[in-house]
Amino acid sequence: METAASLFRNNKLIIPDNMKIGDKVRFISEVGGGIIAGFQGKDLVLVEDEDGFQIPTRRSDVVVVGSDNYDIGKVHSALPQNKKAHTVMEKDVEPADLPVTFKPQIEERKGGDALSVYLAFVPIDIHEVTKTSFEAYLVNDSNYYVRYAYLSAEGNSYRLRATAEVEPNTKEFIEEFDREVIQELEHVAIQLVAYKRDKSFLIKPAVDVQLRIDPVKFYKLHTFKENDFFEEPALVYTIVENDKATRPLVVDVKKLKEEMYHKAADTTTRRAPQPARHQDKNAPVVVDLHAAEILETTAGMSNTDILNYQLDQVHKTLAKYAQQKGTKIVFIHGKGDGVLRRSIIHELRYRYKSYTYQDASFQEYGYGATQVTIK
Repeated sequence: METAASLFRNNKLIIPDNMKIGDKVRFISEVGGGIIAGFQGKDLVLVEDEDGFQIPTRRSDVVVVGSDNYDIGKVHSALPQNKKAHTVMEKDVEPADLPVTFKPQIEERKGGDALSVYLAFVPIDIHEVTKTSFEAYLVNDSNYYVRYAYLSAEGNSYRLRATAEVEPNTKEFIEEFDREVIQELEHVAIQLVAYKRDKSFLIKPAVDVQLRIDPVKFYKLHTFKENDFFEEPALVYTIVENDKATRPLVVDVKKLKEEMYHKAADTTTRRAPQPARHQDKNAPVVVDLHAAEILETTAGMSNTDILNYQLDQVHKTLAKYAQQKGTKIVFIHGKGDGVLRRSIIHELRYRYKSYTYQDASFQEYGYGATQVTIK
């Protein structure tokens, strides 16, 4: 093996010819080095660094070493005392011969120009899901660079938890947290800006999505499912998929009221041909609680969000007729799995104890309605 001193004779650089694959080498013109992974022609060697990148480098710009210490200072120390290392290099090696260090260009995948980004939670120990801590990741499944801001709600405000740039088709670790922090993540917001580097691209709209993270899910094993991004099961929320951002799970009350009024007007118009029910002054007030009747759309709403909105309609209706003793109100809730009916009965038992209730007429309303009488 060539020693540092034998590389220079009469201040001239001597190029070793006995290099082979697997030799440890250091760069002469800069700090660093690696292992020879191959050769290109007579003049170039492929130096693989500790990150796995193969760097094409001229033979004249590397030296074989016997350890992993690639400090170029050892070579400099072998020079005559009246010569500086940069002087030797300037005299004997042309600037064009200096090694070129680079990172490989990001490889784009077919279909990756549609922006898809996800928020993922991964348990550190899936076998101890009720005790383990969790890791949060932002998954960028697209050919775009993504700059993100990850925020959690604090009352009516938000606190920034993390911000960074995620390279195309990679995932970025955000944070590790334990169960004491889960409650802080019940409402989170993610803001995204997507772009490409060193090339033209189609502009993607900025993304601003608010998500409701159900804390209960972190205690259930079946919540964490197999996925395309992690070897282990994960809880994955969609932020944007195929250029379509998910709708926020935060309900805009003002907008919902407007939608409800429009829906009520439409319902009145549709039911106009059935006046018999309204001609009888003793006829009950009928409130259809089906989501399709009281909401324009349920997109982006969880089952809990919908249930809470339906119960809110029950409370408002009972409050409206609270002073009209003897008024009968029929709440149409449908059979379904009985969740809405049980919730209504629970409210009647504990909040409206003076009111009486019973199943509404099967002939008129089927088996999915409850009649309440104001007392």
